[in-house]
Amino acid sequence: MSMFHAGAAQAGDIKVSAAASLTDVLTELSRAYEKTHTGVVIRTSFAGSSTLAKQIEHGAPADIFISADKDWADYLEKRSLLNKTTRADLLINELVLIAPLNRTLSITMARDFDLLASFSGKLCTGEPAYVPVGKYAKQALTYYGWWSAIQPRLVGAEDVRTALAFVERGECALGIVYKTDALMSKKVTVVASFPAQSHLPIVYPGGLTKNATAEAQAFWQFLQSDTAAEVFVRYGFALAPNSLDMNVHDTH
Repeated sequence: MSMFHAGAAQAGDIKVSAAASLTDVLTELSRAYEKTHTGVVIRTSFAGSSTLAKQIEHGAPADIFISADKDWADYLEKRSLLNKTTRADLLINELVLIAPLNRTLSITMARDFDLLASFSGKLCTGEPAYVPVGKYAKQALTYYGWWSAIQPRLVGAEDVRTALAFVERGECALGIVYKTDALMSKKVTVVASFPAQSHLPIVYPGGLTKNATAEAQAFWQFLQSDTAAEVFVRYGFALAPNSLDMNVHDTH
């Protein structure tokens, strides 16, 4: 029995719910795909992975879901809302510490460094309780022993792009975002990078929802292709190991 059912939406419509950090790269890939697939319209929705997963759980239409962590993909899969046979780890990202462009800060990534004394104001990231970037940020701050002290000055945003905007406007003196978000902004500077061992791997899993169309299946396969990989890398993402494997074998 086929797992893909045509929805009530117009034929050719593909609804993609994806982590906010994918906004720019997925917009470019969607437009490129539409140009070569007549009649296909890709409708994208970008927000925090937690927000999107909850929307899908409550009936929001989506064909493809791409999360910035495994937890929210697991959340939908356990509720039979994400087709596990189509699930794949797509991308890998890095975690960085940013400041407004005109702010000069000297921060040492070491456990004996007093982060709290090194700046005045707030530190922005995603809400640590449920937004992936905030969860990774909490892990990294805990790794350096900074978490407890920084909590009173922490601002938890609804997604990574909101946290980035707070730092761009100078409302937060520091921010923790993904490397790819920092690269997209001309208003922030990267103060430091968090080493991989300081947090869980930042992996972007995705897959088709239980009601995904055949057109969505084709677009999801395109996102795992060599063509899409080149664009993802240009935006600063790395490819997840299993996506590399798929690219090697996609001639079979």
